[in-house]
Amino acid sequence: MAPSPSISYSITIRLEVPSGGSAVSELTTTVERTGGIVTALDVTASGGDALTFDLTCAATDTDHAALIVKALEAISDVDVHKVSDRTFLMHLGGVIETATKHPLRNRDDLSMIYTPGVARICLAIAADKEDARRLTVKRNSVAVVSDGSAVLGLGNIGPYAALPVMEGKAALFKGFADIDAWPIVLDTQDVDQIVETVAAISPGFAGINLEDISAPRCFEIEARLRERLDIPVFHDDQHGTAVVVLAALRNALKVVGKDIGDARIMLSGAGAAGTAVLKVLLHAGAGDVVVCDINGVVETGREDLDDSLRWIAEHTNPQGVAGTLKASLPQADVFIGVSAPNILTAEDIESMADDSIVFALANPDPEVDPSIARRHAKVVATGRSDHPNQINNVLAFPGIFRGLLDAQSHGIGMDILLAAAEAIAGSVTTDELNANYIVPSVFHPEVHKRVAAAVRKAAEAADA
Repeated sequence: MAPSPSISYSITIRLEVPSGGSAVSELTTTVERTGGIVTALDVTASGGDALTFDLTCAATDTDHAALIVKALEAISDVDVHKVSDRTFLMHLGGVIETATKHPLRNRDDLSMIYTPGVARICLAIAADKEDARRLTVKRNSVAVVSDGSAVLGLGNIGPYAALPVMEGKAALFKGFADIDAWPIVLDTQDVDQIVETVAAISPGFAGINLEDISAPRCFEIEARLRERLDIPVFHDDQHGTAVVVLAALRNALKVVGKDIGDARIMLSGAGAAGTAVLKVLLHAGAGDVVVCDINGVVETGREDLDDSLRWIAEHTNPQGVAGTLKASLPQADVFIGVSAPNILTAEDIESMADDSIVFALANPDPEVDPSIARRHAKVVATGRSDHPNQINNVLAFPGIFRGLLDAQSHGIGMDILLAAAEAIAGSVTTDELNANYIVPSVFHPEVHKRVAAAVRKAAEAADA
């Protein structure tokens, strides 16, 4: 599947052309001929002899952007003065900042915000540490923690390179749920050191969001932190994905008139995301799930099972299926992929049951071309923004943490994740629901509030 131009590779090119020439009319045509998309063309200066334009366009990647610039330079009477990468410009100096809630106008303000007045707050918290939730930034703070070992689809690129992603995540927390999130990148990939470090900084936060930590280490880190800390620990690559997948599947099953307890579900991927999706599906009532990894169906007869795969084998595959994903897919009602690109063909999807559901979520290239899958499947979803039904974690984590913080929750259980999934699914009304609209947009005006309210209710019930 050929990549499409993306705003992620958006450039602005400053051009100067003669005011009376024909070059202006060639600019848009040239960009489109090279495969780009013009998104803006603004005159920034006009003189008697020349016009200066800022031409903004989307490319498919950096090499394509360079090709567009070269094509524009080749136009007669066009001078290219400057090329700006809009994504890099947006990240100059980072994308977040801190701000004070009260102005420092005079000595009285200083005396209350800082010494000597702050000492009274310190003594109150020393007497009851729970007051830190009421009297400090802890009340609304989440740590976004990564070791840089599994960043997006880029792999183990380390903590420095992971920092822009953690900053972006913090911006999403603030923008969608008014949560103060702090990017924390750790220069270690040792499980013990990560656990000890996060535990040591935890007093300053009301929740921990683990991000882009590779499997299977992420399972142990999360489990140990949940056992040790009195605040919620959430691994978004696992639980955020699982929540949105369940929400989308609930609505997709409504579209095709099937029940989760009766549907035969094939799940490709047994890493962090796949394992979390599986556990949520089982808790939601799925009765027939078969999981595949790179070595085929995860079943008890395999000799290469680690503890995580052994748990999967013991809790899935009630019919005792063995072999490859392709061999096991025929007559499946649902395929969910959180694995690798281009592992299925049109013939594979055609072999599934009537009115099948395909969630091909590998990003940026899914397990099967969505346009091909739609020829045979009733409902198709991907992780991409350029196709209908995007399975996007942003639908889940802001509202989940908003609800947890509002409930002053000390943990997060499976019932909370199910409540979040139900709230997301319920944000699509019966009149709106169709094969190409099974989950709301992340910009839906109510979805994050609904998730927060549902999670707060479930968290308060769990803590009661």
